[in-house]
Order: sequence, then C-alpha cells, then structure tokens
Amino acid sequence: MAQTGTIRGFVYLNKTGEPALFTTVYLKGTTYGAVTDVNGYYAITHLPPANYTVMITSLGYDTVSENVTLTKGQILTKKLYLQESKVNLAEVRISAQQQARQTETQVSTYVITPKDMEQIPTIGGQPEIAQYMQILPGVVSTGDQGGQIYIEGGQPVQNKVLLDGMTIYDPFHSIGLFSVFDGDIISDATVYAGGFNAEFGDRISAIMDIHTRDGDKKKVTGEVDASPFGAHALVEGPLAKNVDDNPNKASASFIISAKNSYLSQTSKAIYPWIDSGNGIPFNYADYYGKVSINTPNGSKINVFGFNYTDNVNYPNFYTGGWTQAGVGANFILIPSSTTSLMEGNIDYSNYKVNQQGGDTSTIGTFSMGLKFTQFMGNTDLMYGFEMSSTTTNYDFTNSENLYIKENYNSQEINGYVKMKYTSDNKKLILEPGFRLQYYGSLTQFSPEPRFDMKYNFTSKFRFKAAAGLYSQNLIAAIDEQQVVDLFYAQLTCPPTSETPGTFTPQNGAAFTVNNPLQRAYHLTGGFEFDPSQYIQMNVEAYYKDFLQTTTLNYNQIYNNGTPGVPDTLSKPFLIQSGKAYGADISIKYDYKRLMVYTVYSLGYVNYWTGTYSFPPPFDRRNNLNVVVSYKAGKDLSWMFDIRYNYGSGFPFTPTQGYYPMVPFNNINTNYTTSNGNLGIIYGNFDSQRLPDYSRLDVGIDKKYQMSQTVGLHFNLSVINVLDRPNIFYVNRIYDTRVNQLPIMPSLSIGMTF
Repeated sequence: MAQTGTIRGFVYLNKTGEPALFTTVYLKGTTYGAVTDVNGYYAITHLPPANYTVMITSLGYDTVSENVTLTKGQILTKKLYLQESKVNLAEVRISAQQQARQTETQVSTYVITPKDMEQIPTIGGQPEIAQYMQILPGVVSTGDQGGQIYIEGGQPVQNKVLLDGMTIYDPFHSIGLFSVFDGDIISDATVYAGGFNAEFGDRISAIMDIHTRDGDKKKVTGEVDASPFGAHALVEGPLAKNVDDNPNKASASFIISAKNSYLSQTSKAIYPWIDSGNGIPFNYADYYGKVSINTPNGSKINVFGFNYTDNVNYPNFYTGGWTQAGVGANFILIPSSTTSLMEGNIDYSNYKVNQQGGDTSTIGTFSMGLKFTQFMGNTDLMYGFEMSSTTTNYDFTNSENLYIKENYNSQEINGYVKMKYTSDNKKLILEPGFRLQYYGSLTQFSPEPRFDMKYNFTSKFRFKAAAGLYSQNLIAAIDEQQVVDLFYAQLTCPPTSETPGTFTPQNGAAFTVNNPLQRAYHLTGGFEFDPSQYIQMNVEAYYKDFLQTTTLNYNQIYNNGTPGVPDTLSKPFLIQSGKAYGADISIKYDYKRLMVYTVYSLGYVNYWTGTYSFPPPFDRRNNLNVVVSYKAGKDLSWMFDIRYNYGSGFPFTPTQGYYPMVPFNNINTNYTTSNGNLGIIYGNFDSQRLPDYSRLDVGIDKKYQMSQTVGLHFNLSVINVLDRPNIFYVNRIYDTRVNQLPIMPSLSIGMTF
C-alpha cells in the first residue's frame, strides 16, 4: 500500500455547491476511475506514483480537467466543480447512468432523480416522488385516494422508507397523489425492490432510501407556487459563504420547505362534479428544515427536522388522520490518513394515527448508526452497526366491540459487512454480505446472508442476480378484507402468548411458534440490454417466500386465554405465510427532446392462514405504465408529459347478505323490541375481482426566465383526462359504489427568485 497512492475527494455543482451524484471521475489515458456516490464522493486507489490528469465528462456540464502529481503513499484530496454546459445536451455522449449500469449490480434497484420526476405529469405543479414511484417495475398502487404502495408483493409495513437515514412510517398522504416529501428538495431516491444487500435490514420486502439536498451555498434563493391542490414555498441559502470555492474554507447552508393542501375547501368550488359537490375530503401540511456544514476537506454534518400531518373527513367511510414529526443529524467524516469513509446518523421520530371512535396507534423511535467504507482497488469493504429503541401503543375496538390494547417496547441491535469485488477486466461484480440482527424484545438473533452479482457479457448485455434472508419486527394492524384501510396502525411483534401456539404451513408439517419474528427469502435475477446508446431494456423475475408473518386477528371475539375457545377466535394476532413472484419488463428511450418509458409487470401474491389460501387485496395480475415526455422550444422551456396506467382488478370479499344484529348488553335485554344493527354476511374471502383500473394523465409545463434571478413557471395538468370511472370502494351498508378521482384539470403558477 505504501508503494501506491490515492486520489479522492468530492465533486460539486459550481452553481449551487451541491454534490454531483453518480458522476464518473477518471484519469486520462488510464483505466483508473470511480463514480461519485450520493454524497458526491469518489476515491481512486492503488495508483502508482505519477503525474495524472483528473477528468470529468458529464451530461450537461463542461469537461473538467486538472493536472495532479501523486507521490508514493500519498492520499491526495481533490475537490472538483462542474460548470453547466452551453452546448446542446444531445451532443454529450457520456452518461453517468450508463456507466453505473456496468459498474453496479443494480438488481431490482431503481434510482430516481429530480429530472425523472419532472418527466411525468406533475399533478399540482410540483415534481412528486409518489407519482413517479407508481410507474416503477413491480410497484402497485391501490388507488388515487387512500392508496398505498406495494413493492413486488410486499405490504407497506414490509417496506422501509428512509429520509436522510431516519425511518418514515407513513410516507404517503391519504390522497395517493402526494407524498410527505417535497420533490424540490430531493437529491436522489433509490428503491431496492428486492434482494437488497446487508447494509439494509429490519424489513422483509423492500427499501426506499431518500436523500435531501443541501441548501444553496452561493446565494439566497427561493420558490413559491400555488394550484387548486395546495401551496408550496421553499427558501435556501448560505449561512457561511465560500463564493470563490476556496478549498481551505468551510461553508454552511440552510434549506426550509413548506407545502400545504387546501383541497377539501377548493374542490367544492372548482370541482363541483365530484361527490355531488361535497368535494375531496383530504388535507395535509408538510414542513422540513435542514442545516448543512461543510469542512475544508469535505467532511460534513447535517441537522434536520420535519413535521407532517394528514387529515381525512370522508362521511360513511373514514374520519381521522395522522401526524409524524422528527429531528435528526447525520455526518460524513473523511479521515486524513486513510482511504476510509465514515458516516453516521442519530435521530428520533414519533408517529400517531387515529380514527373516529377513539382508535389510536403511536410509534416512537430513537436510532443511531455508524458505517465505514474502505476503498482497496478492485475491492470495497463496507461495515457498520445500528441500534434502535421503539415504543408502540395500540388502542382499538374491533367490529365485535372487543377492546384491544397493546403496548410494546423493542430494542434492536445489528451489525453488517458487505464486500464489493470487481474483476480486473470489469466484467464480473460480486457483492457478498452478511447481517446479524438482534431483536431484544423477542430475545432473538437473526443471521442473514445476502448476495448480489452482475456479469457484463458485453458493454450492452449484462446478467444480474441477488438472493438473501430477511427479517423484521414491525407489523401492521389492518383489516385485510379492505382494499383501502386509512387507519394504518403499526406496532412491534407481540409475545408468543398472544399468537397461536402452532402453525401449519401449506406443506402440512405443523410446527411450534417459538417466536413471532417475521422472515422471508428473496431470489431475483434478470438481464439488461442496451440495443443502442439511447435505449435501455431491463428484464427481471423475482420470488419472495414470506416464511412467517404476523397479522391482527379481526375475527377475535373472546379475550385472550378464554378456556375452550379456539385460537382463531381468542388470540389478538395470527400467523400467516405467503409467496410473491412475478416478472417485470421495462424499456426506456431517451434521446434529445423525447423520452418514452414503458413498464409492464406480471405479479402473483398468495397468502396461507394455516387452513386456507387467499390472494390479498393488493394482488394485481397485470400492471402497465407508459410515460412520454417531450421538450419543445428553442430553449427547451416547454415540456409535454403523458402518463397512462392500466391495472387488472384487485381481489375483494363480496357481500352475501345481511342480518339484524341485536346487542345483548345484559340478561334483561329484550330482543323482541330492541333496535339492532345491520350485520353483514361476507362471501368467500377475496374470492372475486374488482373492475380493471385505467387512467390517462397529461401535463404541459412552461418556464419563463424574467431575469437572471427571477423566473415564472406555469403548469397545466389533467388527471384522468378520459374521465374513466375507476372504483374506490363499495359501501356495504348502502350497497353503493364510490369511485376514484374523475377528470380533474389543474393550473399551477410558480415563481423562483
């Protein structure tokens, strides 16, 4: 090691001081190079002492070229800045995404950038990650209103959402068009739909890792805009300027974002045809703030906080809402004497959901973690640990008027290690990993091997695969007979005294349930093919075996432990297993002004209760998304977007009939004169299918640059332009159908300064 040296550092955007993500840094005339990570960090190790030219050629930016001299054993830190290019973007031929497809395994992995979010109709005028998530392979949304996101057969509670390292328990608002995240502050988001490696855990389906950008380090800027859906404001700027990009000077910046919906008020006047003039009963408010401090060598600390709220007042269906708030910090440390990178985080968050009748669920979590990455030529080594403490409280009265109260405390500690090896000829990439998870409340260790790989047969054709074992402690207390359940309560796994003592899997071999920990195996594989420089094809198949999951027992009518009563009627929770499998095909064409992205997903999900099997309410057999984006005008200031989504019908449980249900409050109840409630006789569980779903959205976007500092932004979008009546739910009491959103035009106006 002493005979060689290292060139490392960060790449920033010259205009704002933001890190440049996924940018290739290489040494001219050699095969040495590296790709920046989400922090803009790069490291080129094991270099012979020599004179080098460090270069960057990136889409939309001028070429960067700097001469350096590397001596024996030296660790040279070099900051590089990208200047926006004045040439036509179509003339730039090197793409960071194409480079990443050859250097990263990317099995069931999808990176979302701000540019991606702008290429779909922006309902409400702002780029929205919730809308882009719905077009990804393997992703199913259950609707425009109250819809949740299901990833390759996994429920929302089985998908971990991270915001700058902090877990977000409910990332999407009740109106499924919007998330809690401001699209204008997102730096990048990576969705690991399955087969994710050892750095992530405590979920058995998927990971969504979101990073926010820093505030502008050069000048104070801002943005305000409004639409019939809501209003949005953002302000950012330097706290300590480094205008001349002095590498020996620190800098600091801030960014503050607020967005608020007033749809329940405006919809009555603007959209009188919706629900007989009653409007759309959804409101939300999201606030986020962040301070970033950068040291001269590139080390950085971020301190951030947020408060998100959501409220729904849907007569005869649901009245309630949720609130989540949190504060946290994360940092990047660049030791001067090693090639290692050290990252860490510490945070606290609280989430509370409630509904009419006094039902509530709360989650409070404190967590911290450290991660180390060592760069050793063809091999990168990542290792770290995490610990968390979670308190959950659940108060609920079920349909049988049985009160359920559950309070749990859980402590978790985990350690992990992952190695990335790239062969000398750059064709083979191997990523073995191992994670050891300890669940304190269950006194249970979970060893979890992971493995990813990719083989580049040619620069245009690549094979990839991944596998792993996963576990989690968090469960969702929801009614699985409902396609949409807005009271999305979550709590940690209960003790075995509150679950059945045995479980019979589908193969018939019954076993004793020693702990309620949920486990799953993942196996996924496929290939990437680039027919040309502008066309990318991705084909993958996946299989997820949910060995054991825990669910709330909505059929409980007796207290736990009642003698002579079967577990299915007395235990608060039940054990299930399940399988999800399918295939995804995506084709993307992106050249000059036109982008076309087509995704088709075939999926199967099936659960087993121990006595019978059923498809859950989110089992969608066929799902098709087509997105078209076209830029027009000499300065490309016009953008036309189209998105079409087709989905086959979800399973549902039919209503077979009704009966008078007389409550016997005591021995003196006179059943001949008492007024009873209407009881529902259900058919076979999820034995029928709802009608297919189809929606076409269009958008037109125009930007005017009034001066060097002031710009105007206009967006006209139309949801469900064909006014297709897509079903939302059936009111079983009144036997009436309620539809999703009808045609809804929206005009938004914004200003940047």
